[in-house]
Amino acid sequence: MSASLQQVEVGGAAPYRIHIGPDLLHNGPLLVERLRGRHALIVSDSHVAPLYADRVEAALRQVAPELRIARHVIPAGEAHKTLDNFGAAIDALAALGATRDACVYALGGGVVGDLAGFAAACWMRGIDVVQLPTSLLAMVDSSVGGKTAVDIPQGKNLVGAFHPPRAVIADTTALRTLPPRELRAGLAEVTKYGAIVDAGFLHWLEAHRDALLTGDDATLATAIARSCAHKAAITERDPFERGERALLNFGHTFGHAIEAEQGYVDGLNHGEAVAVGMLLAARLAATLGMASRADAETLRGLLLRFGLPVDLPAGLVPEALLARMRLDKKAQASGLRFILWDGPGAAKIVPDVDEAAVLETLRAGR
Repeated sequence: MSASLQQVEVGGAAPYRIHIGPDLLHNGPLLVERLRGRHALIVSDSHVAPLYADRVEAALRQVAPELRIARHVIPAGEAHKTLDNFGAAIDALAALGATRDACVYALGGGVVGDLAGFAAACWMRGIDVVQLPTSLLAMVDSSVGGKTAVDIPQGKNLVGAFHPPRAVIADTTALRTLPPRELRAGLAEVTKYGAIVDAGFLHWLEAHRDALLTGDDATLATAIARSCAHKAAITERDPFERGERALLNFGHTFGHAIEAEQGYVDGLNHGEAVAVGMLLAARLAATLGMASRADAETLRGLLLRFGLPVDLPAGLVPEALLARMRLDKKAQASGLRFILWDGPGAAKIVPDVDEAAVLETLRAGR
């Protein structure tokens, strides 16, 4: 296997394989490898569908000419990951006449993967989904692990289900059409894995920063595979987030609050919000005496070198962000729960965090 083509095995009760490399969206045999029935719905968005939907459909038809294929395209952007658009995807499955052995192909970034996966989880109580992530962020995060969801005005990902994919096919060629801002956003989630379980990965990212930012196939494939391997190991041990899997939410309690408060429109995207959130979480850990300020500043330097934001956006009110966090899925009846660290590569779940310390961290982060 070449350096640009890698695989990661995900075990557990519903095992599947992650394929990583260039030109995989043309690979008809790979696309149909896990197909069981004769109905396929390609779900994509208005940015990705014009670029890749034709080639995916052509590759499917070439190998499986009897397949009945339909497309469902949603508007691009987090603001469209809604119950209404979920309902429209369900309507598309109904119009196709999708049977219980049908397959949904989720072609796009995290919004498409989450929404299409949730539709697959709910149609006839669960049909297959193959994740075809086209953004770096989706390749290393949302396409792996089986979390599916949509947003509601009260918060992000509050309505959803666990539904593992049948396969993940990450075509690194798609990253060549990714806007630089979106590539950098994905590097925030890549950095997260170094922060929570693999300090050596942080050093590797620093050393390969230029190759990553310029989109080198082999370097990106290595970063994606290493990230996916970490996520796969954690989700295999804790598929329903009853313990260790919560570590993957490092930076997300702050980040989701930022996204929700900005209304998912004209603000930070998910990866950018997570970058700010990770730094806030590292600083909160320092405030609580768990880690050093120097470690937080080292993380800040790496995020800045990847061109990511590290400060709270102007106009956000700390008290309003705190109110958002109280509704976060990671909160408990007894109080706020955060994923914090003891330093690079060593994260832990911390319950009942003092809200005064959270407010202090938010106020200092502006």
